[in-house]
Amino acid sequence: MNVLVTGGAGYIGSHAVLRLHEDGHRVVVLDNLYRGHRKALDAIDPAIALVPCDLADTDTITAALKEHAIDCVMNFAALAYVGESVEQPLVYYRNNTAGVISLLEAMRAAGVRKLVHSSTCATYGEPDRMPITEDTPQAPINPYGASKLFVERVFADEAAADADFAYAALRYFNVAGSDAKGRIGEDHEPETHLIPVLLNTALGQRDSATIFGTDYDTPDGTCVRDYIHVCDLIDAHVTVMHALDPRHEDRKAMTFNLGTGNGFSVKQIIDAVKHVTGVDFAVNTGDRRPGDPPSLYADPRKIKATLGWEAGVKDPETMVAHAWAWFQKHPSGYGG
Repeated sequence: MNVLVTGGAGYIGSHAVLRLHEDGHRVVVLDNLYRGHRKALDAIDPAIALVPCDLADTDTITAALKEHAIDCVMNFAALAYVGESVEQPLVYYRNNTAGVISLLEAMRAAGVRKLVHSSTCATYGEPDRMPITEDTPQAPINPYGASKLFVERVFADEAAADADFAYAALRYFNVAGSDAKGRIGEDHEPETHLIPVLLNTALGQRDSATIFGTDYDTPDGTCVRDYIHVCDLIDAHVTVMHALDPRHEDRKAMTFNLGTGNGFSVKQIIDAVKHVTGVDFAVNTGDRRPGDPPSLYADPRKIKATLGWEAGVKDPETMVAHAWAWFQKHPSGYGG
């Protein structure tokens, strides 16, 4: 297949490019490189085509879809910092919502009718019951989650209006790890994800790490989250891509949670990082952060029942070990 990967120079998108490339698909990347890295694509194959533009550039996307005879789009292009979304909501709605509408317009104009979309568990807000199923009410508590939820509604309407349009909205939980061979990894600026922050601390790039709240109603008092290995995540995308079929009702409009179904606390992740790295770094205790639910973890049974997929890596130490291997080789990220 010919696949356009939007946001393909980012952390998750580049892992999709790697997997698709290894599977023999022809991959074209669309990325404005605002937070993506051309070096990630070069590490996979310098010959991979890059279309440098924003999702808002409907005409350029349309031309790229036609020129490369694209069969399916995987959309990873999004801004994804919750705090930033609260401070700059219009930027998030412009990119994550209006930008995807622009992408859909381009797909319609080019006759490309299959889409696998990166959504998020942030669309659920703060559920009062665990685990989270796909039927859990979606009530986002920040602009980031809302910007993603709006798009899911747009997809449903587009699918209802066009018999040929098929899509999947995949709601991620916490993504971790990296390519097991260490070819690409995670490099954000600023870095807010727990495992990279801890690995930076183990490398001596931070004086200490901080636990935000130790008095939650969880077994050890710290927040519990569901971590999924990035390569498992991409495996789910590929599985879904091959399953999309507008002629079958259960394959035309799909929504799935992507997680392991198990939650690990902040303290458990810290212990895993210290064990894998062999570094006993300093950890401070801070106040709770507003909007941090005590526990968030998925019920991933729907995708297994529908498509036979489930995560292969379910222990945090393997995820940490893969990430650590890349961090040791690239202590300054793609800039080093």
